[in-house]
This record gives sequence, structure tokens and C-alpha cells, in this order.
Amino acid sequence: MEYRAFGKTGVKVSVIGMGTYYDPAWIILSRLGIRPGYDRRLRALRVGLEGGINFIDTAEIYGSEPLVGEAIRGFDREELFIATKVWPTHLRYEAVIKATKRSLARLGVKYIDLYQIHFPNRRVPITETMRAMEYLVDNGLIRFIGLSNFSLNQVIEAQGALKKYEVASIQMPYSLMDRRIEADIIPYAKKNGMAVIAYYPLGHGRLIREFPRDALEVIARNHGPKTVAQVVLNWIISKHENVFPIPRASNPDHVRENLGAAGWRLSEEEIRILESIRFG
Repeated sequence: MEYRAFGKTGVKVSVIGMGTYYDPAWIILSRLGIRPGYDRRLRALRVGLEGGINFIDTAEIYGSEPLVGEAIRGFDREELFIATKVWPTHLRYEAVIKATKRSLARLGVKYIDLYQIHFPNRRVPITETMRAMEYLVDNGLIRFIGLSNFSLNQVIEAQGALKKYEVASIQMPYSLMDRRIEADIIPYAKKNGMAVIAYYPLGHGRLIREFPRDALEVIARNHGPKTVAQVVLNWIISKHENVFPIPRASNPDHVRENLGAAGWRLSEEEIRILESIRFG
């Protein structure tokens, strides 16, 4: 596995992370203590950890924090980078702190590496939320502050609300078929030393289904046999030094496959070919 600096944090994380958003049914059932496919997902996370992935992303709303907590047992906590998120209904000062402590308990850890605001909430002043975030950093409950699903203007506003720290990352949907953030978020993040976390890097599976065979053959001639997932994840890794894809970790075989997206690089010409493909 390869590792890169996560923005300006001084921490190196695996170029590929693991996401743990599964589906709405999992979220609903997990609240009832029912977690279908739990063992398979646990194995998937451990396959990734054993393969060198040290970056796992979850959220309080996902219902997967206890799963992550169990998956990381037996691994060196100091070598892991655990990210979770606070839901927008918990963005008042005291609510943020309480939500953090609940996440810590579910994860079974003493600190969270990256704590992200899952979505903005215009009913709560961002200054109030960021004051709580800075309290959490000051008291060692979290290490870094992140954002998720914020527009560029909202990112700038959130950064301006911080007095002592900087926003470490922004998480957004990004893939070969959804490149909207190339126009604003990615350039801003690069300029300001922020990491970008790319969710849905496989385009909700559409890239797997719709990727043209002839393009895959071109890549294979230069790099040996590669799967579509490996190619489209490597496209992100090759193109950006500050963008970290987090494909969902629900199937051990898929996670094992994703590990093969690291350790090689697409050429500029291959990137151009991939970006000329029209989907949908």
C-alpha cells in the first residue's frame, strides 16, 4: 500500500480508504440492533487493514461505528486514521460534544482522527459549531476538523469561523463520471493544503457497469490486467496528490481488488483517454 500526506496534518494515510456507508436499510435496522451482513462487512474491513489500508471513514448516522470499532481491534491504533461525522441535527455547541463522546464510545477509541460536519445546517451558526470543534481538539477528543457536502462558499465560511485551527479536509462525491468539484473544491483544497475525500468513487457502481472494454484493454497493454475498479480508483490517485477515494468496504473480495489500485500510475495520455469517455 502507498501512503500520502493528508493535507497539512503531518499525517500519512493510505492512498485508498474504506467507506462504511452501506444503505438506508442497514441504517434503519442497525438502530434496532439488526445488522445484516455484519460478518462479511467485518471481514471486508479487516482485509483492507491487513492489506495496509489505515484510513476508515464512518459517521454517526451510518450505524457502522461499532463495526469499525470491532474491525480495528488487534491493530495498532496509532497507525490508524479513523474518520467519522456528526449529523446536522447535532451542530449546537453542547450537542457536538455529546455526539463526539457517543461516537468515541461506539468506536471504542480514545480519540477520533478526523471529525467531520456531515452536512451544513443553516439553522445553526457555523461559528457555534466550530467553537465546539476547537474545544474537542483542545481536549484531545479529536485531532483534526473536516467538512462534508459543503459548497466552496460554505467551506470558506467554515474556515473563517475557526480561530485556532484549520479545516483539514472536505469530503465530496467524485469519480470519473462526476467531476464537478474539479471546477472549485479541488483547486481550492490544493491551494490551501486541504485533503479531499472522494466518496462514490465508483459512481454508485455505474462505472463498473458502463466502462468500455476497449479502454480497459488499452490500460492492460501498459500495466497488465486491471479491473475497472482498479483503473477508476487509480485515475483519482494518479491525477491528484491530495484526493483520497473511499470505496465502500462491504465485500472482502472487492476490498482485495481495490488494494490493486495502488502501486502503479496511469500516464497523462491514459488519463486523457479515460476522461474522453462519455457516460450516460
